[in-house]
Amino acid sequence: MSWLRTNTFHHGQFDPARLVEAKREQGLSVSLCIPTLNEERTVGKEVVIFIDELMRRHQLLDEIAVIDSGSADRTREVAAAFGADVYSAADILPAHGDNPGKGENLWKAIYQLRGDVIVYVDADIKNIHPRFVYGLLGPLLQDPEVGYVKAFYDRPLAEAGGTRPSGGGRVTEILVRPLFSLFFPELTAIVQPLSGEYAVRRSLLERLPFPICYGVETSHIIDVYHMAGMAAFAQTDLDRRVHTNQPTPALGRMAFRILQTFLKRVRSLGIVQELPDLGTLLRQFQVSDGRYEQVDWQITELERPPMIEVAEYQTLRAALRAAAATG
Repeated sequence: MSWLRTNTFHHGQFDPARLVEAKREQGLSVSLCIPTLNEERTVGKEVVIFIDELMRRHQLLDEIAVIDSGSADRTREVAAAFGADVYSAADILPAHGDNPGKGENLWKAIYQLRGDVIVYVDADIKNIHPRFVYGLLGPLLQDPEVGYVKAFYDRPLAEAGGTRPSGGGRVTEILVRPLFSLFFPELTAIVQPLSGEYAVRRSLLERLPFPICYGVETSHIIDVYHMAGMAAFAQTDLDRRVHTNQPTPALGRMAFRILQTFLKRVRSLGIVQELPDLGTLLRQFQVSDGRYEQVDWQITELERPPMIEVAEYQTLRAALRAAAATG
């Protein structure tokens, strides 16, 4: 398809210095959000690299913020010590309560951060590099029609005794890609729809509902596609991403949340006319002392509304516009 040719990029195509010029010419500000939960081992390195390379050397980022889900380790202290703005998700929009989950952090970041563009980068990347930011900003800064840029990369799979060069992205290949193939064939051109790194224009981001956990990336892709079509998407090859892989049972729980979100979307879009009430019980089994034990999980993928519908956000944005006008 032509979209693959015109809207797929490699990070090597983008020079950070030229992106800074494009950003200034367009009068845009850029915020980086790093959502965290117990990432003290890797978050400090990420913050240092992004501040040194993309705030001091190249003024591509105007803001670097960690939005934390209540880490039990020193994630917040480490991130703050290295220069990031650090916020607890529970303290943002407190009148709306707090939910555990990455999607919750991403949603609250829209209220807390100020950028015209928000870049999301996960906190667990062991081979972090500035390309994880500038590679995503490149398509946005060179094409005003692009509003949502996804990362893709080779994802080594950690195994006993070493790693396999490929093999990550298991939920994508086993669940999401087959579902997209059946219901949204054009979306199969997105190499890694569940990648945790993406850059989005605020004007688009604030219109999206947010599942509070693992359904967020799937819902975004379907919703953006429904709102603006494939032309709003781009994707950038970031070469390689190294992180700690989740065990299979955890991936099963992730897939359950994603499937809840997906079925909700196809029902709301009228693609599937009738669906029964969806169950919330996921039953898994684990072996203990040679015996299989049943483990039951009650899982409901709740959703936050589009931020543009939140009264506090409307008030905040109006105040910011008024302040900018009086300058």
